[in-house]
Amino acid sequence: MLNIIAWILLGLIAGAIGKAIYPGRQGGGIFATILLGIIGAFVGGTLVTLLQTGRFMLTGASLSIPGIFVAIIGAIIAIFIWEQFNRR
Repeated sequence: MLNIIAWILLGLIAGAIGKAIYPGRQGGGIFATILLGIIGAFVGGTLVTLLQTGRFMLTGASLSIPGIFVAIIGAIIAIFIWEQFNRR
């Protein structure tokens, strides 16, 4: 149960900060922000694992200061990719 709460909290923090940093207006409410942050945690965690080990493994960032930083970067990447698909 605590892991679920930690993921929701990480998603909310990373998604909100990622939306605030990324230029333009991103729609969606609190649930979209949480989902964006959770996706960002997986994107960022996977990229960090790829850079550290050279292997592609789906991993998520943890609820820590470095984990939040990685999740924010992943959320910004996820917003960018989402906007690229929505433009077409």
